[in-house]
Parts: sequence; structure tokens; C-alpha cells
Amino acid sequence: MTSTTDTTRPGRLENLAAGLRFAARAVGQRYTPLLAQVVVTRRCNLACGYCNEYDDFSPPVPLKDLLARVDHLAALKTSSITFTGGEPLLNPDLDKAVRHARQKGMIVTTITNGFRLTKEWIDRLNAAGLQGMQISIDNLEPDEISMKSLKSVEGKLELLSKHALFKVNVNSVLGVTGERTQDVVTVAETAAKFGLQHSVGVLHDGSGTLKPLSPAQMLAYEKVTQISPSLVHTLNYRLFQKNLMNGQANDWHCRAGARYLYVTEDGRVHWCSQQRGYPNKPLLDYTLEDIKREYHTEKGCAPTCTLSCVHQMSMFDRRRQSIPDPTVRPAGAPPADGAAKPVS
Repeated sequence: MTSTTDTTRPGRLENLAAGLRFAARAVGQRYTPLLAQVVVTRRCNLACGYCNEYDDFSPPVPLKDLLARVDHLAALKTSSITFTGGEPLLNPDLDKAVRHARQKGMIVTTITNGFRLTKEWIDRLNAAGLQGMQISIDNLEPDEISMKSLKSVEGKLELLSKHALFKVNVNSVLGVTGERTQDVVTVAETAAKFGLQHSVGVLHDGSGTLKPLSPAQMLAYEKVTQISPSLVHTLNYRLFQKNLMNGQANDWHCRAGARYLYVTEDGRVHWCSQQRGYPNKPLLDYTLEDIKREYHTEKGCAPTCTLSCVHQMSMFDRRRQSIPDPTVRPAGAPPADGAAKPVS
């Protein structure tokens, strides 16, 4: 048992109320961010070959800066926030940032490789009111492509199953290496053994775009989704991943920069982790006008994008007509063939 009290634990009714508020904003409002992914440190304790979101030297983002970013996201009426990295557990103030975001009424989650998880960290995150954690595990044994192995963190999964008051999802990426395809099935089975959810994504290249699956990987995908069924992942499969897995593009309107915000360690907003460079504006200066502009901006990278977090935050607007915004794009906007062009 932890020392978490009833006043701090994220209870079922509280989570239900938060989910209803999220749905109301998603359906009823157009220009409110639904998810902000906020980097709390770029440093990571691992060096996976397919990842481009880390370094091995950056200091943690200072707490005062994180709190200011949370405050501004709250002012923009952001529904949820995910603290990420790098490896967020390398920031000693992660739980304080979680608590502050929860006090602002946001749904709060984090993404970690799990290597640094301890009972103490779980207790701290419980007490802060964390509502969800995603742990990334790609294979059974570490290799040069992915060091996020089940062998390294299976004990952490057991620790979470015993002590975490927040939901835990184990996420695997298919397509990392062909010979390790069946590893993902074993990871899903292990997650289920501990009572944890499992999800699977499709590997993207350095720009976040398509890398289709092999027949063996397709079979593994089908197997793991049967082991751990999920309505959200089923919708994402039908709307996005099915085409991508077969090497086909999707016809959709990406709302990155509006419904989804990616905030780097220096506090600047970018479309996503794989399309850093635009709008490249300080979050504290980000306004409703920026959200409106990016909501209506066509992203040239969208058809073959594999980033499920952006898919999911954009799917609420699939039936909304994309009315062109009269805002004039500022000088320095990216070219149409690279990533973006104004909707005509």
C-alpha cells in the first residue's frame, strides 16, 4: 500500500469527469488544444538507433519554466498534457509538474522507458495525481536499434502492477527489426499477465512518415490487438493504421499546432517530434490566432504520417469542413513540398 490519500488519488469518478470534459471540448470547440506533449528533458539514459528525440547531456528543464508552460497551456484551455523526453524520469521535478497540471484541471500522463522506475517514484507520481503512464518496450533482448527490452524492465511492470494508482499502457513499435517481430507478441502477453494495457504502433522514418509492415509483422499486429483490445486503438487502426500498414497513404487533415502541440525543451511549439522547425514559436507567446492558423494549415507530411497521438487528436474534426483561414502566413513558412502550405 502507498501513503496516497483519497484527496490526491485520481479516482474513477474524477477520471470520468475529466474524460467528459475532454470529449465536450473535442466535439464542441474547434480552437482548443486537446493534447500538449511537453518535453521535460531532452536527455535520455538510452540510445536507441531509431529514435531522434534525445541527447545524452541536456540538463532538465527548470521547474519554474515547466510551471509557466503548464500555466500558459491552461490559459489556452488545453485538455490534456503528456510529459515526455528524452527520459522524463531524469527530471527530478516531474511529479511537481504533474501536480501543477492536475491542479489546472488537465488530464496528465507521461511516457517513459521505465528503466529508472522505483517504488519511490511510483508513490510520488501517485501522490501527484498522475493519470496515465506509457512504457515503451520493443523487444525481448536489447540491441543496437532498440534498447527498450522486456528483459530490462519486466520487474518494473510487476512493480507498477502492485503499486501504481494510474493506468499503465505498454507500447511497442512494429517494424524495428524483422527478426524480432514475435517479440512484440511476447511483450503484449507479459503486459496482460500483469493486468496492463498494451498498444502497438508502426515504425516511422526520420521524418515521421510511412514504413509499411511485412506479412509477418501484419500477423503479429493482429495477434497483439486480440491480446489487448482497445476502442481507441481499434478506431485508430480503421481510420489510419490499416492504410499505413499496407503502404497506402491516408486522406486526412492534420491539426498539429492546434489540437496537438509539441513543446520542446526550449519551450517552443513545433508541429510534432518529427517535424521540428515550424511554427517554432515560444509557447508563452502562442495565441488563439496561432491555433486558428495551424488548424487550417495543410501539412504535406500528413498522408504518410504514422504518429498516432496526432491522428487521435485530429480525428475529432474529421467531419468538420476545413474552411480556409484568412490569416496571412508569416515570412519563413515552410515550403509546400516539405510540410505545409496554406489551405486554398
